[in-house]
Amino acid sequence: MLKKALAVLAVAVAALVAAPSAANAAYVVSNNITVAGDAVPGGTVTVNFAAGSFAPNEEVSASVTGNTAVTLSVVKAAVTTQFTKQASATGAVSFNVTLPADASGTYTLTAKGLTSGNIGTATITVVPASVANTGTSASMGNAGGAALAETGASLPMLMVWIGAGALVLGVAIVATLGFVRKQRRA
Repeated sequence: MLKKALAVLAVAVAALVAAPSAANAAYVVSNNITVAGDAVPGGTVTVNFAAGSFAPNEEVSASVTGNTAVTLSVVKAAVTTQFTKQASATGAVSFNVTLPADASGTYTLTAKGLTSGNIGTATITVVPASVANTGTSASMGNAGGAALAETGASLPMLMVWIGAGALVLGVAIVATLGFVRKQRRA
């Protein structure tokens, strides 16, 4: 019985140690990834992967997924666009993503080093042109863009104080009744 228990324990420890090491992939840290440019319909965004993100002079495959087709570093394709580019001698690489005129939502650029296996992802969130052109936020109620829906409560402070006072009064009444009941039993 002891041998079976030890065998099960040995298998469990081996699985615990082996499984995470098999599942580990080398991911590019988010601090090494920057997104710059105009994330508006028809705009161009540059996604930069800093030095050390990939192996020196490595071929890096990038793909972009999103709602509509994009142009990825000169190549235009369908909703999923893929392109391969060589990293610099320091392992840095950048991709230009040109968004279509009808772009909306979010796009995800995924870059994978074909030698190192390093993977980096960047999210591009398209800002509606009406908001981007005014230079103000739609939540500020600008006339050029659609206003955001108001969520949450907008209670006056008087209502908050009345509710808090009722809660304190209720706790005081319950505590007083408990004290009176205790005194009567004694």
